[in-house]
Amino acid sequence: MEWREFCYENFNIFYRRHYRKCFLFAKSYVHDDWVAEDIASESLLKLWETAKLKNIEHPMALLFSILRNKSLDHLKHEVIKQETLSALSANGQRELNIRISTLEACDPNQMFSTEIQGIIESTLNALPEQTRKIFMMSRFENLSRQEIADALGITKKGVEYHIAKALKSLQADLKDYLSLFYFLLFYN
Repeated sequence: MEWREFCYENFNIFYRRHYRKCFLFAKSYVHDDWVAEDIASESLLKLWETAKLKNIEHPMALLFSILRNKSLDHLKHEVIKQETLSALSANGQRELNIRISTLEACDPNQMFSTEIQGIIESTLNALPEQTRKIFMMSRFENLSRQEIADALGITKKGVEYHIAKALKSLQADLKDYLSLFYFLLFYN
């Protein structure tokens, strides 16, 4: 009986007999059970389909050639995938480094021009001492209202009153710079 007839009539026997060898061969190169199973099955099916069309003199040589090519195709695809991921990662890393260096170069002290700093200083200096002290503790020392109240021996509502009073004065004096003022003072 010719190989073509044998393979066509007894494919299940041939498949069960050679599947494990095909799987192990593919797995030794692709290092992935699922992929190796697919390659083994696809290779055996391709051999069977080829055998339906023509007589094969050396079926095992053809089978391993098919296995080799499918494994090679998979590995080449993995190389392309890894190169793409690496390129994306490198681009992402460059973009992240740019954001980091830009943020590091951003000096909040330079965001205020000397003109704005002058207005703020004169406004704060014109405030009553208690109001100025509470405002500075809140905004420049980042203390909570409760921490300020405890430190000065006043109520939390008293702290809120003085902060509101200072903000109202600053708002009036900085009306031309209001959007920047809100961002910098209320962002806390």
